[in-house]
Amino acid sequence: MKVPSNPLKAALVDNRVQFGYWLALANPYSAEVCATAGFDWLMIDGEHAPNDIPSILAQLQAVAAYPSQPVVRPAEGTLANVKQLLDIGAHNLLIPMVETADQAREMVRATRYPPDGSRGVGAAIARSSRWLAIDNYDFDVHDQICLLLQIESRTGLENLDRILEIDGYDGIFIGPADLAASLDYLGNSRHPDVQSEISTAIAKIRQANKAAGILSTEDDMIQAYLDMGVVFIAVGVDTITLASAARALANQYRKTAPEQN
Repeated sequence: MKVPSNPLKAALVDNRVQFGYWLALANPYSAEVCATAGFDWLMIDGEHAPNDIPSILAQLQAVAAYPSQPVVRPAEGTLANVKQLLDIGAHNLLIPMVETADQAREMVRATRYPPDGSRGVGAAIARSSRWLAIDNYDFDVHDQICLLLQIESRTGLENLDRILEIDGYDGIFIGPADLAASLDYLGNSRHPDVQSEISTAIAKIRQANKAAGILSTEDDMIQAYLDMGVVFIAVGVDTITLASAARALANQYRKTAPEQN
């Protein structure tokens, strides 16, 4: 058995736009429902959603039969978090709050075995190697790992040029909400100053031949970001979809309910 190819990584290399959907319900059943929708990728969020390693593993298993590619965001970018996620089979990682070139370099090393990196060797008990059923896993897997770094602060923007000088990762994801807050525009990612910074950052990312990504649930902003050159973009969030649909349905029937004496 060979290391499975990574369609998301290949698409980003080819500059093919990939539409994604955010999974924050922390549930394998709802994750599998979303996997039937046809999105290119699904973000399993371990930073803001109530996920842990077992729940992330269950969601990876639930969506494995579908074309949508799972991406996992850990609570923070640590060697231990990256090691555990790689071992349970998460080959697409989004690392939050990357602010320096040293951080970026450390995350690249975390995805590679020694001597090129610092990933702990434990393939014999790892789902990612199919428990050693994959031939030459230790030597071949790094070619199929897609590492994405998230820039979402003023400091990250200030260090973006140096971060872009680091080799070994596939793209940079702009976090508009945290970035807006860091720029003193909490809750207003549409502010012209925030959008100007995002546009400049995307241009730099593209010029460095890295894939640029972002999240938006607003049609006009999605189009604006596509026009700026993003190649992977999340266009919805499961919690928002569920809450919106449930409230709309309740309101629909609340308005038509007969008045009671």
